[in-house]
Amino acid sequence: MATDSKDLETLVLVRVVRLNAAIAGVVTGLLAGLALFVATNWLVLKGGPVVGPHLALLGQYFIGYRVSFVGSLIGFAWAFVLGFLVGAAVVAIYNRLADLRDPRTRSR
Repeated sequence: MATDSKDLETLVLVRVVRLNAAIAGVVTGLLAGLALFVATNWLVLKGGPVVGPHLALLGQYFIGYRVSFVGSLIGFAWAFVLGFLVGAAVVAIYNRLADLRDPRTRSR
């Protein structure tokens, strides 16, 4: 009986905490893209003599990005791709580490 409960506990701890890398990537990408989109459009609507000099530096990394409405769309796409890659990589590493805790996968 004690062995069955220990096996169940191990199964729940390892199998429940595994994450889907694609879903985590999409969510992270959407958050990053929306954050850049909102920040850019906030500065565009705010206006002023010089609009967003610090945010404009992202144009060095994101080709085509400018502090403008069209630039916010380009920035959204770039931030989504980067966020997707980072989110998926983090979850993939996490899942590999979770596999190390599962005694059944150690023998493979």
